[in-house]
Formats: sequence, structure tokens, C-alpha cells
Amino acid sequence: MKNLTFRGTIVTGEGNGKRYLSLPWDKQQIEEKLGFTPYAGTLNLQLTAESAKRRNMLLSAKTKVICPAEGYCVGALFSAVVADLNCGVVIPEVAGYPQNLLEVVAPVNLRERLGLKDGDCVEVAVHV
Repeated sequence: MKNLTFRGTIVTGEGNGKRYLSLPWDKQQIEEKLGFTPYAGTLNLQLTAESAKRRNMLLSAKTKVICPAEGYCVGALFSAVVADLNCGVVIPEVAGYPQNLLEVVAPVNLRERLGLKDGDCVEVAVHV
């Protein structure tokens, strides 16, 4: 398995990750496909210009997909690692979704566990 490394700074999201990860069908699919129960919230990374260019490589390599309930969007799903913690990356396949944003899901609140705050730099290794 190959890793693609992405770098970015932590930004506060709009709260959509928390809402989606609270949906039973979404949570169940992440459990089945990534092997952990996700914390109800995502760590949002605003990618560097170089990492944002590589983000499209993920969509062409996707092997796991979150199949939505009616009225929701498909999401590409990848296994990943942040600071030696197994986690995942979700890319919602919705028109207008920012190309320079990466959403990280984990079994714990990554901000609390790693002592992170907005503006901190983070590196994510995504398995493709």
C-alpha cells in the first residue's frame, strides 16, 4: 500500500462533520470500512498549495466509498495516519467543495488528544 502525504493548517469547520458523523448510516459505514467508531466531528485541514494539487490523486485512487442515504452526497473514504494514530480522510463528492480542504475522522477528538489548535500545521499520511 502506498502513502500520499498531505500537509495543512488546522481551521475551524462549519460543523457539518459533526452532523454527518452523528448519522447512524454514516457512522456504521466508517466502522465497517475503517475499523473504528468515529468521534462526532472532523479535523479540518486547509492544505498547502502543493498538497491541494495532490488531492485529486486521491479521488482517482478511491477504493472505499460512503454510500449515502437519500438526499446526501457520496463521500470518498481513505485510511490514514496522523501522529501515529489510525484515522481516515473523507472527501465529500459535492459540487463546489473546496479543493484545498481535507477532513480527517478519527476514533478520538484529535484536537484534544494531540493538543492542536487553529493555525497548527499537521501532516496526514493517506493510504492509497
